[in-house]
Amino acid sequence: MALGKYSRVDNNKSSSSSSYCSTVTIVIFMGLCLVGIWMITSSWVVPLQNGDDMAEEKKNQVENHSGNKPQFEDKPDDLGKDAPQGDSNVSLAKDEGKTNFNAKENNENAEETKLEKSKKDNEQSNPEGGVKNNGSSENPGGQGSENSNDKPYSNENDKKSYSNDGQVKKKSSNEVFPSGAQSENSDGQAKGAQSELLKETKIQNGSFSTQAAESKNEKDAQSSNSSSKEYSWKLCNTTAGPDFIPCLDNCEAIRNLHSTKHYEHRERHCPEASPTCLVPLPEGYKYPIPWPKSRDKIWYRNVPHSQLVKFKGGQNWVEISGNYLTFPGGGTQFRRGALHYIDFIQKSVPDIAWGKHSRVLLDIGCGVASFGGYLFERNVITMSLAPKDEHEAQVQFALERGIPAVSAVMGTKRLPYPSSAFDVIHCARCRVPWHIEGGKLLLELNRLLRPGGFFVWSATPVYRRKGDDAEIWKAMIEQTKSLCWEFLNETKMEPVNKVAIATFRKPKSNDCYEQRPQQVPPLCPESDDPNAAWNVSLQTCMHKVPVDASKRGSKWPEHWPERLEKTPYWLSSSQVGVYSKAAPEDFTADIESWKQVVTKSYMNNMGIDWSSVRNVMDMRAIYGGFAAALKDKNLWVMNVVPIDSPDTLPIIYERGLFGIYHDWCESFSTYPRSYDLLHADHIFSKVQKRCNFIALVAEVDRILRPGGKLIARDHVETITKLEDMFRSMHWEVKKKYSQDKEGLICVQKSMWRPTEIETLTYTIA
Repeated sequence: MALGKYSRVDNNKSSSSSSYCSTVTIVIFMGLCLVGIWMITSSWVVPLQNGDDMAEEKKNQVENHSGNKPQFEDKPDDLGKDAPQGDSNVSLAKDEGKTNFNAKENNENAEETKLEKSKKDNEQSNPEGGVKNNGSSENPGGQGSENSNDKPYSNENDKKSYSNDGQVKKKSSNEVFPSGAQSENSDGQAKGAQSELLKETKIQNGSFSTQAAESKNEKDAQSSNSSSKEYSWKLCNTTAGPDFIPCLDNCEAIRNLHSTKHYEHRERHCPEASPTCLVPLPEGYKYPIPWPKSRDKIWYRNVPHSQLVKFKGGQNWVEISGNYLTFPGGGTQFRRGALHYIDFIQKSVPDIAWGKHSRVLLDIGCGVASFGGYLFERNVITMSLAPKDEHEAQVQFALERGIPAVSAVMGTKRLPYPSSAFDVIHCARCRVPWHIEGGKLLLELNRLLRPGGFFVWSATPVYRRKGDDAEIWKAMIEQTKSLCWEFLNETKMEPVNKVAIATFRKPKSNDCYEQRPQQVPPLCPESDDPNAAWNVSLQTCMHKVPVDASKRGSKWPEHWPERLEKTPYWLSSSQVGVYSKAAPEDFTADIESWKQVVTKSYMNNMGIDWSSVRNVMDMRAIYGGFAAALKDKNLWVMNVVPIDSPDTLPIIYERGLFGIYHDWCESFSTYPRSYDLLHADHIFSKVQKRCNFIALVAEVDRILRPGGKLIARDHVETITKLEDMFRSMHWEVKKKYSQDKEGLICVQKSMWRPTEIETLTYTIA
């Protein structure tokens, strides 16, 4: 019997055994010599040793399949699946035994399987590039597999994209990596395949990796696996329960307020440490009804509040119908429907020109936001706001319906918007005491309203001139006159909704200010910045109207939609291009760049059903390019400009979009489960420098709906950290991609909630 490979040779064995061993040794030696000669004379080499040939073969293969050169390609995490197949055909078709032997020579038994798989893939390919779909759910690099409903991208990192019928999709020459970085060209003219593979292994775990790279990747993987175990999530225990808004439900801070007469208790009072627990779901929560059906009805269990039904029962705000809450489209001032009321305003003030001259509107005291919801049909976007719990869950109803809204109150501080931002401000029975304290709240509207903009006031003092209403009307006329607002008209009572409106217009010059007999309210000093809006107290002064042609507010923007692409006249060339390559003449380049990102990468590679996306937030908007690229979609985008980023929010409003200032070290003023999609462009890496990283992830979980998605673009190490945290929350990784030091991840929130409880004592009423 021949000795085993690892048996010890005994000196006492028979001479026949020694002779046998000598014979075996000679045979092996001669075999090795023959192999060496064969390798020298053979035209086949290991792919790594001839990178240029492999690149050229790859080039030919791509050109034969597509007819043109793909300019950008996704890079796979594992080249074993998509290793260059032209090279493997040459060798593997000759002799499988030689292939096995060469695999043994490289001490890589695992590579044999990969090469065999490459051969099989080639044999399955048809002349037109078709590939049999074996239905595998291979998951390279430890990434999460995609939901079966979101295929055709079963392996989102493959260099080839597969459609449902298994045919290879042709890569567009315009495909881009979402960060704007350009992927390695596949034509191999300047760079061989070896450098491309080395680049792959530098970023990911590719085939033919170096030992150093393999060891480093394994250490990183072990570190990643161990770190994911550190995230032990708990469920928030608060009085607000599933409706918890950390900065608005700080009961301890509210109890310690010295006064509440200015609605201080409805303002933001953020805890010193942002919560890191997860907000529970309402019992019986269901995935929301998609827009546009959601405008008219939502699941009752998602917002299980009925007091508003009783309180506003006769005003058609909201009704209960079986498992649904329905919204007839009415409100306090438009019980017979919002569209009729909207058209009534247009007829009364033709210059308002909905959707052309007037594009961005602020609705104060929005109720359930039916006014803003129906203005979408007139191409107007509305920032609706109302205080939390003033009327039970009104803003929550609006957001669940798919209408943009925030929880806010006009109290002691400026609203978080720039000056001269809104084309129109609307107040329909909003119960705001505009006339008191020297018109302080009206002065805030004056700051927010664009010169030449409209204030539409629909309230009982307009058409009921008795008692308090008469006094309020008189005071309102005096206040608006002192602000130099032009009183455009006062309508008669409209026969359908039985209401009337009064419309005022902010001046376009300072002439009136200088001619006032009394300087009340006084003009603000030059040192008072009207754009400063984050935690800034209200002032009883008003700012001058800009008249310099180079100053924002001196002219009205272009009509919609031209204003979206037209660079604001007041924007200097040094300001344009801080974040993009847009030319000073217009924003066309910025929009086109984002369109490439959105259409080529986001819409085709993320497994997102964009037809069901309605509520979108760009967590770090710059010029609003992401929102502009989505203009033709049936959705809206809340553009958030962080307070520690360059102040580009005025540009966003000038373009006919809207947004808000925010500090991501604190919670956002919205209800849980508000948004279908969050877009985070390098916000996480910025926040972790000064805030609690885990708290921001918990906040993302709070404001994103179950089934909703987050697209994050950031540094690779940040993306890796995020992946660990999202997996620990049982989120599904739909897409992960990295290039150089930049990465992208798309994840989908699940319904999972932890079982361990964390009581936040400051939130207990």
